[in-house]
Amino acid sequence: MKHHFDIALTAIAPVVWGSTYYVTTEYLPDGYPITMAALRALPAGLLLLILARQLPHGVWWMRAFVLGALNFTLFWALLFVAAYRLPGGVAATVGAIQPLIVVFLAALLLGRTVKASAVVAALIGMFGVGLLVLGSGVSLDPVGILAGIGGAISMGMGTVLTRKWQAPVPLLTIAAWQLTAGGLLLVPLALFFEPTLPALDTKNFAGIAYLTLIGAALTYILWFRGVSRIEPGAVSALGFLSPLSAVVIGWVVLGQALTPTQSAGAGLVLTAIWLGQRAGRVSRPVLQKPHVHTPT
Repeated sequence: MKHHFDIALTAIAPVVWGSTYYVTTEYLPDGYPITMAALRALPAGLLLLILARQLPHGVWWMRAFVLGALNFTLFWALLFVAAYRLPGGVAATVGAIQPLIVVFLAALLLGRTVKASAVVAALIGMFGVGLLVLGSGVSLDPVGILAGIGGAISMGMGTVLTRKWQAPVPLLTIAAWQLTAGGLLLVPLALFFEPTLPALDTKNFAGIAYLTLIGAALTYILWFRGVSRIEPGAVSALGFLSPLSAVVIGWVVLGQALTPTQSAGAGLVLTAIWLGQRAGRVSRPVLQKPHVHTPT
């Protein structure tokens, strides 16, 4: 029962992330992907850092910036590029390669066994999201596709290293460190590569606020909680919910067509998630409860 609760709580994050593509295209100014990523990460990180009241110490300064770069700087910059250059459902589904990446990275870095069922689940999920893409009847921008794949690789590495480097602090603090570090790294990239952000209207502020408070601060606490409790391959398989969520939002909110092919793809995605969770039910050592440093 507890395992199922962990899965359900973690699944909230990718479901919410699926809305990123709708919010980006409908609420944010066009042409500022890195700036938007910085405005999503840094305010969320600073808010959580105020609540956590604890800075990194020792080796965790370096690890916080490495993880922040993988999970946020590279991932979000590429994510926003994909979101701007591809339709929402397509952009969300390109990252479907991530669970397969995580399976092999977990074997390499964590010593996990590469289970055939986990590989099959990842392949089924990739095929399922492929049907979602093919069913959309749109042209695919090569730069957007490459950005989506690069983002999947970055977050896949970040997921595995987050599990490998178990920080001796609460989950809120872990999210605060990584979001702040990732946001700080995004700022100079935005200043160098993108023009000055124009004046924002109420709609823009609403979109940024949603992505900051809900799409970053809340969801990444839930996600890192899941990464610390669920096998990497299984938690990564939950990421398939993101493209499914994006396609459903496009269908319900934007009136985009949902073809029989896409419906079949959605069924395969759900099957892949189910298989991924079964593959993740392995015997593993119980982690000792980390010592939590009390801020002074």
